[in-house]
Amino acid sequence: VEEPLKKTFQNVHQGYPTETLVRFLKAREWHVTNAHKMLVDCLNWRIQNEIDSILEKPIIPVDLYRSIRESQLVGLSGYSKEGVPVFAFGVGQSTYDKASVHYYVQSHIQINEYRDRIILPMATKKFRRPITTCIKVLDMTGLKLSALSLLKILTAISAVDELNYPEKAETYYIVNAPYIFSACWKVVKPLLQERTRKKVHVLSGRGKDELLKIMDHLSIPHFCRREGSSKASLSSVDDCFSLDHPFHQELYHYIEQQALNQELIKQGSLHVDIPDQDPDDAMIVEVIQAEFHKLGEQNGSADGDHK
Repeated sequence: VEEPLKKTFQNVHQGYPTETLVRFLKAREWHVTNAHKMLVDCLNWRIQNEIDSILEKPIIPVDLYRSIRESQLVGLSGYSKEGVPVFAFGVGQSTYDKASVHYYVQSHIQINEYRDRIILPMATKKFRRPITTCIKVLDMTGLKLSALSLLKILTAISAVDELNYPEKAETYYIVNAPYIFSACWKVVKPLLQERTRKKVHVLSGRGKDELLKIMDHLSIPHFCRREGSSKASLSSVDDCFSLDHPFHQELYHYIEQQALNQELIKQGSLHVDIPDQDPDDAMIVEVIQAEFHKLGEQNGSADGDHK
């Protein structure tokens, strides 16, 4: 491939091109031509959207970034016993209502890039073996039928991940799953590829005991350590979603410093092209929508309350 693609590919593989090629091959069921196309499309997307310099573009003012962190709940809670980073997501309580879609997509990609260029290389160095994936713990506390209105933004973020950061999660742990999740999972699970199905583990309750088998207590996300996920008894330094948490402080200051080095600090969101969804994923979204509507009708006829 030509030079610009080679340069951006270095940011993708971080010294581990074989592992990277394997990720793209897995994502396309080991079909070489399809995997090659996926990779070249990804590299072109990176160049067209200046992804290599996205860590030089802070979201300012800081109050805006804080409100994004409070409405797009994600953070690094720690590492597994084998050194794999553990990322936590507050799926049920993320509202995505404090900024435009562009800011949320920009923030999501910045976390991805910081993970791939800073966090994973540091873990690789510390544990002296290639660490190129992460573990994701998804908290479903507070998931309601009203989440249907967020499907558009969640689909956009998912499309970015599926097509440009494939196979980055080695395992998904679902915790605090309410009935609405279980009902949707029942109809979605058969539609997933076996490879994906095997990665998803729905744990009972907070899932603390299961998670302790693969990580120590301090690496378990805050919402798995105590009853519920009440923030009242939680210091913001313990809450990995908070801007005050060390991970978010390091990430924000890193981006600020990169911007200062480039003299690039300016307001405004970055407009990233959202790739078209994979047809299989689009079908899954339709199934989720249908299931949400069905649950809504059942709830409405039962007690008029869309819980």
